[in-house]
Amino acid sequence: MDDVTTDVASKSGERPGVDPSAAGPTPASPVASRSLQRLFQQQQRYINFFFDNLDFGPIQGFCQACVECKGVVIFTGVGKSGLIGQKICQTLVSTGTKAVFLSPQDALHGDIGIIGPEDLLVCFSKSGATEEIIRLVPFARAKGARLVSITSQHGSELEAACDLAVHLPLERELCPFDLAPVTSTAIQMVFGDTVAIALMQAKHLTRDQYAMNHPAGRIGKRLMLRVCDVMVRNGKVPVVLPETLMPEVLVELTSKGCGCVLVADADFRLVGIFTDGDLRRTLQQCGSQGCDVMVLRADEAMTRHPKTCGSEDMAIDAMQAMEAGPKVNMLPVVDDGRVQGLVTLHALVSAGL
Repeated sequence: MDDVTTDVASKSGERPGVDPSAAGPTPASPVASRSLQRLFQQQQRYINFFFDNLDFGPIQGFCQACVECKGVVIFTGVGKSGLIGQKICQTLVSTGTKAVFLSPQDALHGDIGIIGPEDLLVCFSKSGATEEIIRLVPFARAKGARLVSITSQHGSELEAACDLAVHLPLERELCPFDLAPVTSTAIQMVFGDTVAIALMQAKHLTRDQYAMNHPAGRIGKRLMLRVCDVMVRNGKVPVVLPETLMPEVLVELTSKGCGCVLVADADFRLVGIFTDGDLRRTLQQCGSQGCDVMVLRADEAMTRHPKTCGSEDMAIDAMQAMEAGPKVNMLPVVDDGRVQGLVTLHALVSAGL
């Protein structure tokens, strides 16, 4: 009987001789929902303190200095502030402002050579007492750069040493010890990214100019790529004369792998296009009429007046033309009536459009 009891208990997941109801309560999660909610609400309150106490006068002066800077806006910082400075620098560059990050430690060992008299040196430091930056300031000033401090501590040594000071109001860090830089870095990021957009607007950066800074992105490709950048050209273009017989047409169709053959005269003036669809239609017609498809000429089976595009047309426009009814998978590229190449839907999709 004991063996049977033990076996049943093991199958049910219970230990023999132990009452499941006697087990203690499940311990509370160390990241309980209510605790998390309180933390996020606290962070929201601290960040709201930043917004509610901003002095926009110095911020406007800083933005004006960036707009008027004839050189480069150089960011520097140590630790977390340095990482934030690097991110803001990248945002500025991508939105039309020349910027670079300079490590204060490396600057003191040779990299200060990048600083020139037309540059703006922006020093990120929560306390305004970062030793490496304090040491860098007099040497940067000797190079002729204009200095800006971005701190959360009024009356700091860094603030006093710079030409322009921006104060980022900080009630306290979310950290229970008020030590870990979590709220201060959040407001630094908000400040820097907002300034980047302000400068972007002040410089009237256009969508095309923005795309030029993001050539690998989808927006950049859609605004920059032209048909000539993605088309098949020269000897890779499947093309035959109008009088070419079907066997030779089929060789050209299969060997070039474009799904079509362009039909053009001796001066490369487009006459029509012969596609895989035209081949199927021709085979069906010849089968029903009892004629030999192999004796047909290219101009007897081709589609006349196909959709075309120009080599300087935007690639996205060519793609949209293909998708507009009736849909096609390729477009002959024609300039002044002469064949320049062929663009396919596959090539456009592969290019990232």
